[in-house]
Amino acid sequence: MSRTDDLAFAHRLADAAGEAIRPWFRARVEVETKGDASPVTVADRAAETAMRALIEAERPTDGIVGEEFGVSNPGASRVWVLDPIDGTRSFIAGRPIFGTLVALLEEGRPVLGIIDQPIGRDRWAGAEGEATTLNGAAITTRRCPVLSKALIASTGPQYFHTPERARFEALAAAAGQLVYGGDCYNYGLVAAGHIDIVVEANLKLHDFAALAPIVIGAGGSMTDWEGCPLTGDSNGSVIALGDASLLPEVSRRLIG
Repeated sequence: MSRTDDLAFAHRLADAAGEAIRPWFRARVEVETKGDASPVTVADRAAETAMRALIEAERPTDGIVGEEFGVSNPGASRVWVLDPIDGTRSFIAGRPIFGTLVALLEEGRPVLGIIDQPIGRDRWAGAEGEATTLNGAAITTRRCPVLSKALIASTGPQYFHTPERARFEALAAAAGQLVYGGDCYNYGLVAAGHIDIVVEANLKLHDFAALAPIVIGAGGSMTDWEGCPLTGDSNGSVIALGDASLLPEVSRRLIG
């Protein structure tokens, strides 16, 4: 399959997820708590089911890693990584800043990603070697080589372990501005030039795989805390930067 074909298919997956999610937005849905203490709703499961059905029908030799239903076709060299609702707490609260994440990994590397916000109809798309787009138009990150002038974001301090949290808060204190909340939406805003830095830890593959091609394709960088490229084996620590020149300083402050 060509990259163009893969990207078109990824858009179809996001379309299917959005159709499954929209009827449940701001409805009185039942919320369950999973084993890792994260919430899940019927919308999460319906969206992933819709995407998996398409992959199984049209790309049967590809693997799948989904947040809600796990791994299919283990050992495949091409793997679709699905997070039907990244930011389920925002979805439950009626806040339209969650997103569906669709990624394609080849030999463990994320080569394609979609962030779709199905309520506001914002969609970021990135693929290796191509410019990132927002709603079909090419976008770029903004240059911000000075930490004290940077806007830094993270989903929330509660998602860091104690030593990580202290280092993040010290980094945030040195930055120009700090915002919490946003999940995957923050990474789209890095790609579009509105946020300069996103730092998180303890993410799972479905949380970050789609984001790296989007940020990188817009001219930014996305690595783990030590500055290494993200892969299927990464430890879940993430630095997304609009201006890659900040990486040495940000990494140094985070790893101590």
